Amino acid sequence: MDKNQDYVQNVKIDEIPWQRLITAYGTASDFPQYFNEIWNMDSLDSVKKALTEILINIEHQSTLWHSTPFAMIFLARILEHAVFDGNSKEISDYIAETLLDFFELIIECYYDFRGETEEEEDALPCFSDMLKEEYLAPEPYDEEDIDDVSTCYEENENLFYSFWYYSYQTLLFSKPLLEKLKNTAFREEAEALAKML
Repeated sequence: MDKNQDYVQNVKIDEIPWQRLITAYGTASDFPQYFNEIWNMDSLDSVKKALTEILINIEHQSTLWHSTPFAMIFLARILEHAVFDGNSKEISDYIAETLLDFFELIIECYYDFRGETEEEEDALPCFSDMLKEEYLAPEPYDEEDIDDVSTCYEENENLFYSFWYYSYQTLLFSKPLLEKLKNTAFREEAEALAKML
């Protein structure tokens, strides 16, 4: 197992500085709460709201963000939990259907982005490199800081490409989960997703 796969499989929610990761609409400071609401599956309404908030913040018009690859780690774990340990079929099915569709979108975003780049780009060597101090949003984060953060992304093409690359890698590392899903009601979706990877 390589170090990036090990990181994806073992990193914990509280080890990510969510409040310093940029999303389409600010920072990911509320993500831990949303992940917990989805994981607990207490009500369909709360799950829908939390899942929607995460998804609209980590992908917007085919653009992925600093928060995207880190959110993908926990969304993949949530998918497995929902399908195999869920306490409500209705909620579990909603989570699974929503995430499988979203993962397909992420793969498409990655391939589209690769097709638009004129040169072969390199991601940062390690998934966790994206958490280096110089890449994080200032704390506390102010909307006026968005220009500084955008400039950081523009000046570091390896960091910017890493948002797409490691979001995709997270799904590659999830292939064993897709294999398990082939024995469930989500077989067709899992097979389609596996073929895209």
